Amino acid sequence: MFIDSAKIKIKAGDGGDGAVAFHREKYVAAGGPDGGDGGRGGSVVFQVDENLSTLADFRYKRKYTAQRGENGRGGRCAGKSAPDLLVKVPRGTLVKDAATGRLLADMSGDSPQVIAAGGRGGWGNTHFATPTRQAPRFAKPGTPGQELEVLLELKLLADVGLVGFPNVGKSTLVSVVSEAKPNIANYHFTTLTPVLGVVRMGEGRSFVMADIPGLIEGAWEGQGLGHQFLRHVERCRLLVHVVDVSGSEGRDPKEDFRIINEELEKFNPELAQRPMLVAGNKCDLTDDEAVEAFRAYIEELGYAFFPIMAPIRHGVDELLNAVSERLSKLPPILRFEPEPEPLAPESAGRREPVQVTEENGVYFAKAPWLEKALSTIDLADSESLQYMQRLLIQSGVIDALREAGVQEGDTVDLYGVEFDFVE
Repeated sequence: MFIDSAKIKIKAGDGGDGAVAFHREKYVAAGGPDGGDGGRGGSVVFQVDENLSTLADFRYKRKYTAQRGENGRGGRCAGKSAPDLLVKVPRGTLVKDAATGRLLADMSGDSPQVIAAGGRGGWGNTHFATPTRQAPRFAKPGTPGQELEVLLELKLLADVGLVGFPNVGKSTLVSVVSEAKPNIANYHFTTLTPVLGVVRMGEGRSFVMADIPGLIEGAWEGQGLGHQFLRHVERCRLLVHVVDVSGSEGRDPKEDFRIINEELEKFNPELAQRPMLVAGNKCDLTDDEAVEAFRAYIEELGYAFFPIMAPIRHGVDELLNAVSERLSKLPPILRFEPEPEPLAPESAGRREPVQVTEENGVYFAKAPWLEKALSTIDLADSESLQYMQRLLIQSGVIDALREAGVQEGDTVDLYGVEFDFVE
């Protein structure tokens, strides 16, 4: 089954916590703090895999979580950093933030892309020793890894895209000019998935051609099967519009040409400006007069016209030569630039905001990072308490309590740690 879009959740590993430890050795007095730093959490890294052609794997597994960094240990031993989690995707996959639609990466090249960065390891108590604070009994926790929901969207990388109504001969054309073997039959929507074929024009000359499933009127609004494949046309450098000039399906070739072009423009106005050649197929099923009338119509619109009979390859070489020549003058396949992260307001801090609630005269302050920070503090040590006080002030906890209406002498609860509020 061809799957070209998926939504998954990714979570980078949290950083390991710094250690609170002291050097203890026989005959060594006052060994001092020697708590090691926590290890870095694993990042979520996306990598192109040439063996993948769809996003079907993400239909069954929707959550990817990297490992957490190890905590620091005594003896100044740093925790082990976690390995990165490698997520393999087919070439041409766009990675977007599902919440905002912001493009995070275009997986068209070979370079791996870090989509969610792992958290930094926390400092051990060694870093907090000073001449006046020689035995710090606190350390920093590791920072959390990034977590987000991403939308994966596959846009095939092809130089040439074949577009047109169903059953006009697109699959036949790609089968005779390349090694691709699409399903070919005399009924609509035989092609249910895009098919890529490499067209070799001689020594050192080749290009990739994509057979896009047939479009119908209203495709840009979701009619028929082709609407979900219009995105694959966006990367094509050149379009070849295949038209049944014989009208064997009971349609007018001129009307077919107009309708498909309108569908492309409605889906993406830039597609209306994309270079296009027109191939009139099934010339053997009509007379020369009808073919020439259609040629005059197409050339009057400014397009080059090539009459062909795809099954016997009649006129196909002339079309391929024109395609190759036009491609030599066009820029490379379109690659989308990641969108920068919007700037946060100057007042916004790095940490998540603190939530303060009041129950029976007790003020409860909560934040995901706060509980972890408090776990590294020794409440029986005066220096640790001083560090906690600075942390609450600098992180905005005290300001949040004041905004919630806390007064002198009121009881504040921080995840089970209670104290009287003092200005």
